[in-house]
Amino acid sequence: MLALLLAACSSTPTPPTKPEQSIVNQADDAASEVRVSQNLNELLSQVSQAQEIPLQSLESGFLDAKTIPSIRKLVLPPSGTFKKNWLAYRKRFIEPIRLKAGRAFWDENQAFLSQVEQDSGVPTEIIVAIIGIETIYGRQTGNFRVKDVLSTLAFSYPETPNKPAREQLFKDQLKELILLCWTEAGGKLPAKNNAQDVNSARFSACLNQNSSYAGAIGLPQFMPSSIRSFAVDGDGDGKIDLKQSPKDAIASVGNFMKKHGWQSGMPISFPVQANAILAAKELADGEPQLKYTVQDLIEKGILTKQQGDLQSGGVEPNSKAFIVDLPYPDKDGTDQVQYFVGLNNFLTIVQYNRSYFYAQSVAEFAEALGYKNQSVVPVENTSKVVNSTSTSDKPKHKKSSAKKKPKAN
Repeated sequence: MLALLLAACSSTPTPPTKPEQSIVNQADDAASEVRVSQNLNELLSQVSQAQEIPLQSLESGFLDAKTIPSIRKLVLPPSGTFKKNWLAYRKRFIEPIRLKAGRAFWDENQAFLSQVEQDSGVPTEIIVAIIGIETIYGRQTGNFRVKDVLSTLAFSYPETPNKPAREQLFKDQLKELILLCWTEAGGKLPAKNNAQDVNSARFSACLNQNSSYAGAIGLPQFMPSSIRSFAVDGDGDGKIDLKQSPKDAIASVGNFMKKHGWQSGMPISFPVQANAILAAKELADGEPQLKYTVQDLIEKGILTKQQGDLQSGGVEPNSKAFIVDLPYPDKDGTDQVQYFVGLNNFLTIVQYNRSYFYAQSVAEFAEALGYKNQSVVPVENTSKVVNSTSTSDKPKHKKSSAKKKPKAN
């Protein structure tokens, strides 16, 4: 499984081992703080020059920025003895409290969810599942200042094999945060010395807003780059507020999924046949790439025509898929793996959070809300939908705006 690229609140931090703990503590000294401050000032100068934003405005916004040692501990990789546990992960997120909250969120936003589903092709259940898993509909959005989080991870990432790549990732996110906040405060890009047009209090408030320990913001836990690229104004008030506006969050999740290739009316994944576990194991390489056709997997016995609507033609034989492996230890501590066949829509969920555990949890949370993991596209239209690379088409099936949420158990 891939390591999480942009961790959000839905990710469970793993306690570090003692050697890793000492690495973090050794870096928490005055020299480290000076180095972080110098690197931050250098980045601010770069952004100022590139975007023509007055350096004084940037320096003022980051004057009280600080590193947070606890965050550096949270992003450490698991210890060598740690075993990934799909069953424990699933139990954490697909549970009565979140499902009850999900039904309530659906009920409160039913008409708008139906509208977004119609416009984006992304099922209501998927949108509700993502926001529920991420933050329980805004209950858990993080309590770190986002500028502190990104500054810490950009310039004081713990000593791990992937440190250079991770630091660069968070440097990029820090730049995105600055540009996001500048425009939210009324500024333009490039600024061209329009500091007088910027609301400095609003600029600082944006930099100081709460985030997860990895810098993800709001109900859907978008990183700054995702907010700038995919967030939309759902409630029509002229601004995007992922923290307080459920409609903005709903519309933004739908837009993100649509732009990342969600195929309207198509399934997400199928379980592997019990007698084909070994065949699936040989094909499971942890790479989220659509590399096999459904027909290939049927011939290997991994799928059967009776699964989902393969037999009726809703998912064509030439549709692409890959093997999803979800490891867990059984009650005796023996390593086990649950296998699924991930289709294009599974891969789309992985683009939201690069974790197979996460994607399958979203799928099963949605199913618990009533999502039908099968094609609803008429057979005669399937080839147009499955083979199309466009994500701009509206759903081929008409959906009623009066779609009802499932009743609570």
